[in-house]
Order: sequence, then structure tokens, then C-alpha cells
Amino acid sequence: MEEVKSCGVVVFRASPVESFLLMEHPHRLDLPKGHVEDGETELECALRELYEETGIQAADVEIDPKFRFTIQYPVRLRRRGGQIVEKTVVFFLARLLHPVDIKTTEHEGHRWVTWNPPHQIQIQTVDPLLAAIADYRISDRSS
Repeated sequence: MEEVKSCGVVVFRASPVESFLLMEHPHRLDLPKGHVEDGETELECALRELYEETGIQAADVEIDPKFRFTIQYPVRLRRRGGQIVEKTVVFFLARLLHPVDIKTTEHEGHRWVTWNPPHQIQIQTVDPLLAAIADYRISDRSS
């Protein structure tokens, strides 16, 4: 089975965490993410997609160097004639360093969602990712 890879960033506001950013699609909420381009690292892809979809620049966030979440699942790609491929998505965790005006370019809008796990937003990727962040934040505080 062919494989594709996307990367994205979960952006949190405030310290301690107050809320995180979600992008509004017509029928769902998701995180800023997109496909890796040739010669790009995962983090470069994630930061490029963050900027393209929100206007948030790399200098606007602090990436947590210890957090990296990966999930895989099959998807049917319309742009490849409905072919089913194995998709890998890698997410990084970031804290917004200062207020930024969000400029959505590929989505209907955005929203800041209160950090109050467990979340039930999108079962395939977002919920497992947020659960992993909740576990990480708990274990990070205890060490």
C-alpha cells in the first residue's frame, strides 16, 4: 500500500494551558496540518502548514522539543482517483508566545477550545492526540 505523510502543530495559549487552536472545516474540526514536500523535515512541514493555514509564524511559537505524536490510518485520496493509502500524521506541540491574529486561508474559520480533557472532537486523530498530550503533561509535571 502506498504511504503519505502529513505533519501539523497543536498550538496552546497561556501557561498553564488555557486553550488550543482548531480549524473549522464544513463538517468537522481539525488541526493545522498538511503533506510533507520533497526535502522538507517533519518540523519544517508542520511550521510551514501552520503559517499557511493560520498566519502563525515559527517565531510566534515555542515548540516543545520532547513531544512528538504519530498516528497511522488508511485514507481514500480523491486526488488519486479514490486510491486507499496508508497515511502517517506527525504532530508537534507548541505554545503561542504572544497574541496573534489568526488568518485562515484554507478553512472556514478557527476557534480556541478550552483545555479540559478528555476531549471528544474528532475520533480518528484529534482525540487520541489530545489524550496523549494530557498524559504527557501529567507525566511531565511528575518527573
